[in-house]
Amino acid sequence: MENNQLKTKEFDEISELPAREKTGWGMLFAVIFLFIAAIALFSVGAALAEENPAFIPLIFVGLLIFVLAGILASGFKLLQPNEAYVFTLFGKYYGTLKRDGFYWVNPFCMAVNPARFAMGASRKLSLKAMTLNNDKQKVNDEEGNPIEISVVVIWRIHNTARAVFNVENYMAYISTQCDAAIRQVARQYPYDVSDNGDEKSLRGSAQEIAAVLREELQQRTEMAGIEIIEARISHLAYAPEIAAAMLQRQQASAIIAARQKIVEGAVSMVQMALNKLSAEEIVELDDERKAQMVSNLLVVLCGNRDAQPVVGTGSIY
Repeated sequence: MENNQLKTKEFDEISELPAREKTGWGMLFAVIFLFIAAIALFSVGAALAEENPAFIPLIFVGLLIFVLAGILASGFKLLQPNEAYVFTLFGKYYGTLKRDGFYWVNPFCMAVNPARFAMGASRKLSLKAMTLNNDKQKVNDEEGNPIEISVVVIWRIHNTARAVFNVENYMAYISTQCDAAIRQVARQYPYDVSDNGDEKSLRGSAQEIAAVLREELQQRTEMAGIEIIEARISHLAYAPEIAAAMLQRQQASAIIAARQKIVEGAVSMVQMALNKLSAEEIVELDDERKAQMVSNLLVVLCGNRDAQPVVGTGSIY
């Protein structure tokens, strides 16, 4: 327990530092001047050394200045908006360059990007909002039903030092944590609402589930310096082995709910009809005739097919 706390504390203490840089244009003129001076010294030394060996050192001085100019030239860095360089100097964190423009930094600094092989050959870190489309996973919901679920996550790097030094590969890390967060959230909620309809569900509470998923994923990726902008379910369905059975269950629930509405409406209409007949004294019916009328009206109103009227030619009595 203590070791885990110490490790977490070490991760939290890694903070982003600005790299010490200079404007690239001033150093560009200096490097060009050194190249010209090196070529000039080498040329003069080579021309005069044939007559006087004392000028031979000019050749070596020109070569040294040329090598020095080449080393200095390797320190030029060009950054586009929403890009960053994370530098290390002899194994230690040197700083982060995040401002767009043309700069010169210590040529012995090394740019670090552990995810460069997944994103290309560039050692720059992208600070833009990126999208992670998680593959479909088969998980169990709160009721134990197997479901297929996938999410789409919008994220970006907000602490470059943590993203580079706290995890081996922040791209693989967020993908793994996304899988774990989906399983954690999915098993806390049912696929659909129950009969009482009071609890949250994966299908019916999209906004609430998205907020819970984002919070869960943010806690898991904070140590990697990643900010979760949005996380939403992009695919949700029952697993194929139970999809047919669950479809029948949903259809049965829908039929029952529709029947309940029909019965409630039919009873209301029958009661209204009896009250209307009694209030306006159109016809007087005894209890037996009222029961027969109620039965006929309920059959007509609740039936699946249109009623076929039968005209009676005799007295109802």
